[in-house]
Amino acid sequence: MSNDRLTLWQIVLLVAYAAGMSGGQLLFKMAALRYGTGGGGLGDRLLGLASNVYFISAFVLYAGFAFLWVWILSFTPLSRAYPFVALAFALTPLLAGLVFGDTISPRLIAGMLFILCGLFLVTS
Repeated sequence: MSNDRLTLWQIVLLVAYAAGMSGGQLLFKMAALRYGTGGGGLGDRLLGLASNVYFISAFVLYAGFAFLWVWILSFTPLSRAYPFVALAFALTPLLAGLVFGDTISPRLIAGMLFILCGLFLVTS
């Protein structure tokens, strides 16, 4: 491992990782919406969650991306890779606005731009 610039392939993998984590967050939100606030005891609620297709999908996706992350770190310095996780903090609210109709305020957009600028400063 070196502290040289990241290759295009490393950047693609890191962006894909961040996008996958955002996708997992959307699946968790879908699981929460389907899960609802229904009654029943703790056991019933946990069983309902364990049979929730969105929750299971998110869980499997996160497990897969954990393996991807370890593989990426086998040839990318953590100090160079980890800032790309911040992309999920910008991408997830945008996707939530598109999928769930969450509000995307000018302040949120400004914050996302700061994240992207910070990522550029840290990785360049």
